[in-house]
Amino acid sequence: MYTEREKIEHSFLQFLHITHAPTSAWHTLTLSLHIHIHPRYTLIYNMLSSLASSRTSVYSRLSRASWSAYSSAAAAVEQAPVPEVDRQLNGVTSTGVRNDWELEEVIELYNTPLMELVYKAATTHRMYFNPKEIQQCTLLSIKTGGCTEDCSYCSQSSKHKTFVKPTPTLTVEDVIENARKAKAAGSTRFCMGSAWREVGKKHAFKKVITMVKEVNSMGMEVCTTLGMLSPEQAKELKAAGVTAYNHNLDSSREFYGKIITTRSYDERLKTLENVRAAGISVCCGGIIGMGEEAKDRIGLLHTLSTLNEHPESVPVNALVAVDGTPLAHRPPVPATDMVRMIATARCLMPKSMVRLSAGRTKYSTSEQALMFMAGANSIFTGDKLLTAPNPEFDEDKLMFKELGLQGKPAHSAPLPSPYFPEEASAQA
Repeated sequence: MYTEREKIEHSFLQFLHITHAPTSAWHTLTLSLHIHIHPRYTLIYNMLSSLASSRTSVYSRLSRASWSAYSSAAAAVEQAPVPEVDRQLNGVTSTGVRNDWELEEVIELYNTPLMELVYKAATTHRMYFNPKEIQQCTLLSIKTGGCTEDCSYCSQSSKHKTFVKPTPTLTVEDVIENARKAKAAGSTRFCMGSAWREVGKKHAFKKVITMVKEVNSMGMEVCTTLGMLSPEQAKELKAAGVTAYNHNLDSSREFYGKIITTRSYDERLKTLENVRAAGISVCCGGIIGMGEEAKDRIGLLHTLSTLNEHPESVPVNALVAVDGTPLAHRPPVPATDMVRMIATARCLMPKSMVRLSAGRTKYSTSEQALMFMAGANSIFTGDKLLTAPNPEFDEDKLMFKELGLQGKPAHSAPLPSPYFPEEASAQA
C-alpha cells in the first residue's frame, strides 16, 4: 500500500514528466498552493517545497515500471472540496477601497512592469468579483448626429464632415424592440445614447423617460448618456428607473482642452455630482489613443479614483478613428496599452465595473483575454457602438465559449472581499 503522501507526490511527478517544468515553475506552484487552508493542500505544499529543491533525487527513486501502479493509486485519493473559483490568491496587493490616492502612487502603479501589474490587478479583481463573469451590455444610439459639441474624436459632431447624418429620435417601439433583441442575446444592461450637448428643454426628454420605464420593466439595467443634466432631470430619470448615467471625462484635465472646447471639465464634473445626488450610479471613464501622453492617462485615473465615491462603472475606450474628424489619422491603440489602462483602473477602483468598450474589433480573442485577466468585467456587444463598428452577438458568444466565460446577471453587486470584511459591514 502506498501512503497518501506517495500517491500525491506521484501525481505531481507525472505532471513534471509531461511538462518538463523547470525548478522555477515548481517554486511558483508551491506558492500558489500555499494559499489553500486545508490539510491536504498543506501536505502538497510541503511536498512540493521539497521537490523544488531536490527534483533529481526524487525522480531517481522511482522506476518507470512503477508509473502505472502509482497512477492507479493516485487516482483513488479522495478529492478535497475546492471552490469553483478561488478568490484568495497568494500575495494580496489590494489595499481595499481608497479615495485618497496620491498622484505619485498612481504613477508608480501605472509604470509597474506589465505582467506584474496584470498579476496585481487579477489578484484585486478576484477579491470583489467572480473572474468568470463578464457583463454583456448593449448601447443604442436613440438620437444620432447633429451634436453642437466639437469633440475631436466624435463622428456625430456637426463641426465635422463625417459619414453620419442627423436623424430624428427613435420611437419608443423601436427602442423596446432593440432592447428585447439585446436581452435575448444575453445582454443584462441596455444603454441609450443621444447626440445632445445637454438635455436642456428638449421635448424628446419625455420620450426618453418612457423608454427608460419600458426597458426597466424588462428586468435589465438601464443606462442613459444624454449630455449635461440638471439636478431635476437627474431626479426624473431616477424615478423612471434609470440604473446608471454615463458622462465620461475623456482624458486628464490638462489634455482635455486639446480635444474639446465647447464644454469644460468642470461642467462634466458638475453633471456627475447631479447624477450622484439623485441616487443614480455613475458611469465615467475615458478614451485613449487621442494623442495624449502617459501622464494624461494617469491624470484621468487619478481624478476618477479620488472622487468622493468611485464610479460604479469605468469604461475604457480605445479611439475609433473616424474619417472627417480631427483624429482621423491617429494610429491604432496597442493592446498592451489597453491592458495597462484596465489593470491600473482595477487596482485603483477595485469594486467598480471596468468596461472594455469602444475599439474592441481591433483586438484578437487572446488580447481580449488578457484584458479580462487584468480586470475588465464588462463588454458592449452588438454590431454597433453608437456609430462605431462592434463585435456582433454571435462573435462574443463564441469568445465566451472559448475563454470559459459566462454572463453577469443584472443588478449584481460586487462580492464582499475576504480580506476587508469591514467594507461589507459598512455597505450593509
